[in-house]
Amino acid sequence: MNPATALATVLVDELLRCGMTDAVLAPGSRSAPLALALQAAEDAGRIRLHVRIDERSASFLGLGLAKRSGRPVALVCTSGTAAANFHPAVIEAHESGVPLIVITADRPPELRDTGANQTIDQVKLYGTAARWCTEIGVPENRPGMVAYWRSLVSRAWGLAQAPVPGPVHLNAAFREPLIPDGDDTWCEPLDGDVTGAWTKVRAATPGSVLHVPPTRRGVLVVGDGAANVKRYVAAASMAGWPVLAEPNGNARYGDHALSSHHFLLGVPEFVERHRPEVVVTLGKPGLSRPLLSLLRRAEEHIVLAPDLAHWPDPVRSATQVAPEVEIPVVSGDDAWLKSWRTADLAAAAAVDEVLDAVPEVSEPRLARDLVAGLPGGSLLFTAASMPIRDLDQVMRPRRGIRIMANRGASGIDGLVSTAIGAALAHSGRSFALLGDLAFLHDQNGLIVGPRDQRPDLTIVVVNNRGGGIFSLLPQAALPGPFERVFGTPHQVDLEAVAAAHGVPYRLLDAPADLSKAMAGEGLRIVEARTDRDANAVLHAEMRKAAHAAVRTTLA
Repeated sequence: MNPATALATVLVDELLRCGMTDAVLAPGSRSAPLALALQAAEDAGRIRLHVRIDERSASFLGLGLAKRSGRPVALVCTSGTAAANFHPAVIEAHESGVPLIVITADRPPELRDTGANQTIDQVKLYGTAARWCTEIGVPENRPGMVAYWRSLVSRAWGLAQAPVPGPVHLNAAFREPLIPDGDDTWCEPLDGDVTGAWTKVRAATPGSVLHVPPTRRGVLVVGDGAANVKRYVAAASMAGWPVLAEPNGNARYGDHALSSHHFLLGVPEFVERHRPEVVVTLGKPGLSRPLLSLLRRAEEHIVLAPDLAHWPDPVRSATQVAPEVEIPVVSGDDAWLKSWRTADLAAAAAVDEVLDAVPEVSEPRLARDLVAGLPGGSLLFTAASMPIRDLDQVMRPRRGIRIMANRGASGIDGLVSTAIGAALAHSGRSFALLGDLAFLHDQNGLIVGPRDQRPDLTIVVVNNRGGGIFSLLPQAALPGPFERVFGTPHQVDLEAVAAAHGVPYRLLDAPADLSKAMAGEGLRIVEARTDRDANAVLHAEMRKAAHAAVRTTLA
């Protein structure tokens, strides 16, 4: 099966599983895969297909169907000005709150801006009139495409109806061939969920609560930006579920919170024996690949999304999305939770042993000891790259602190200024854990005018003279160009930088000196010098020791 046919088949099938009953088609060449898929669906009795020659008339026909039925209607056309002729109806749908799913066929990227026939810029063609617009991307014959396509259509279907009905726009680029080639094989099954939509979106209506089926074999995952954390952590605890919380989810506390799930989920034998029946996600997880793999394999993955216009689903595994979820209390055998906790404690002890055996200052030990020693009521702001990941792997559960990071876009810029701003708004002591490149990228943030309030903020800078995270990525296997274009070494004297801005400075000489270095008030800088290569070796030793410890609990 060629990619164009596969994409069109899946898009139409998923729309039908979501509940679509009508589609309107304006004929064209580039939209041939969609036209054939719609015709096949009509022949199977699954849909009413309406064909109109003029795109403007076709779009207003769809508007009338959707306006009266209250259900989203698909509008399909070819590339070029055909798509532009949908615009008046899209505007009307936006202004009057009518759900439409506009699917415009497009030429592939290599034909754009080349003078290729019938090729215009269709990305965000309808501007603010579309509730949501996305480029589907040219289909490829590789695993993972079906989940992407189906979750995309489910998202479009949900956004066309909630929180306020209106039009959404999917731009589908097709390469030739555009018609079926007689081969039905594909690299993965094209089938969807037999129970309906790939992702079911529960509208935010008063009293509308998604009730999770009673089960002991559940997991609560908490990522960045999570809302109502205390409520759901308490509910998960009552249900006997482990809580897998990223540090900036601020849910790593209590008896059910784990600290080593990154390592547990990296052991295939553990994963095989601990397949949850349901996973509930708060916020946006994304620090740990093993954790994302857990979401990908979950039988039922429920995403809590207070704003149904956006919900996090990085691996396209969400089966249900709801603004409110009820986790039922389940009594009985606690073997599920006990097994998770036993493995977690073993992994944490193994990691601690590795870290404590290193006499020099190391990045993961610094992260572990820093967060453990923070005074109650403290704020810790961390860089979004390596520091937050170190915390994720070694931070032990504790209460009474707030952890923040710029994980929205996970950028390196503006972190000193963000930390200062957060500290000025915080009522207790504040700390920041930054890498050297993040610190240098925003050293101008240290400029505070004589009449401006200075924060009570201790900035701990991990100085490994470059981009430390790249030493843990595949790029490290390229010894020739690695140091120049990834390691990006520098020779900046951080003590001199602190002096230039009139900021007190201290060098952390040994791990045991951390508490003394953290003492003091006002804006201060503590430098911790580490070695990137040694850090990569240490992380490998941590992983090896943790995995071995987890396996002993499975024997």
